[in-house]
Amino acid sequence: MTQALTTEEQSKDRFFQALAKVAEEMVEEHGKDFAAGALVLAARWVAENRLGQAEDLKH
Repeated sequence: MTQALTTEEQSKDRFFQALAKVAEEMVEEHGKDFAAGALVLAARWVAENRLGQAEDLKH
């Protein structure tokens, strides 16, 4: 018997699918190293609460 996903689980699943698509596109255009580095950097920005700071994009 399959259990239905909660609204929160469905939302998270959509984000994982979107991340996977972006990652695939980055790999296709710029390779695995770029994609992995960009995703790690994004995770770091999330952990450090630095998202949305325009200054980060200049460096």
